[in-house]
Amino acid sequence: MSNDSNKTHKDPMTLVTDWFRRTFSDPQVLALTLALLFIFAVIMFMGDMLAPVLASVVIAYLLEGLVVWLERFHLPRLVSVFIVFVCFVLFVAAITFVLLPQVSVQLTQLLQQVPNMLAKGQESLMRLPAMYPELITPEQISSIIFTVKTEIGTLGQQILSLSLSSVVGLITIMVYFILVPLLVFFFLKDKNKIIGWFIQYFPEDRGIADDVWNELDEQISNYVRGKFWEILIIGSASFVAFSILGLNYAALLAVLVGLSVIIPYIGATVVTIPVFAVAWFQWGWSSEFIYLAITYLVIQAIDGNVLVPLLFSEVVNLHPVAIIVAILVFGGLWGFWGVFFAIPLGTLVKAVLTAWPRAHLREQREEVQEAQQA
Repeated sequence: MSNDSNKTHKDPMTLVTDWFRRTFSDPQVLALTLALLFIFAVIMFMGDMLAPVLASVVIAYLLEGLVVWLERFHLPRLVSVFIVFVCFVLFVAAITFVLLPQVSVQLTQLLQQVPNMLAKGQESLMRLPAMYPELITPEQISSIIFTVKTEIGTLGQQILSLSLSSVVGLITIMVYFILVPLLVFFFLKDKNKIIGWFIQYFPEDRGIADDVWNELDEQISNYVRGKFWEILIIGSASFVAFSILGLNYAALLAVLVGLSVIIPYIGATVVTIPVFAVAWFQWGWSSEFIYLAITYLVIQAIDGNVLVPLLFSEVVNLHPVAIIVAILVFGGLWGFWGVFFAIPLGTLVKAVLTAWPRAHLREQREEVQEAQQA
């Protein structure tokens, strides 16, 4: 009786050992696990050193879709790569020498106006206790003003420290401007050679890794393409609307609104604060402020209810809770870039979890078929 009980109720460590042996005896699962661990280790421990290489890999991957599209017109790959690369360089040059200087000037002007804005905000806040004495006291207003001034002072110190290190940052940017385009070109031109070199270290039977990559490739390429157009459309629409309404710092705020779509749910909420704050300091509670608020909310509504369903139909099928968790986890690990790539990384996790059971189901089916044939 005791022997039967031992067979039925295994030691927890035995169960873990059996699962580990059963799972990683499959070379497909082992190859996928080693590849994921290698990529994670490279990013964690060598990310800073290899940042230009990693950035070039991502850019080359995004541009590969355009290269493949041009090849459909029977253009040689080298010609297609050259055309896409030239367009990429021109696009980066337009952002660097047209958009960024304008945004930089407006950011400087905004920072210069911060003291005046704080004074106007303090004056408005000090009127609240007289208007709503049962809800707000002068002590609470003084505490709020002190907290805001402290935070502004801390932000000013951080900006000053950034400006002091701007020489190092400028050198880094110059290195990026030389290395990244060069690496992107070679990654595009020699794509097959580079991929072939990496694949030779994988087992020939890598079905589960192929399943994960195929799902990930389709999802991420569609997501990034859609996100690029969403940023461009929302940013351009915001700039046109802000300029027509006469809002100060239109280019700077439009860039913020466009980039806010990168972070679902959170980005649009956060960027609303500076847009409404600038509008209020410029116009107060006037009809212009109301028109601006309505226009901005209409743009956000069109983005959420028209543009997103149109661009991301059947793409990145992640639950909103999973998206928020991915933003928190990967943002905590890798900061801004973790937030930027949170949804693609979340898609990677989903693809692994989706493909992993399939390997065991395939194995079980093969065992059943072998038993039937025997």
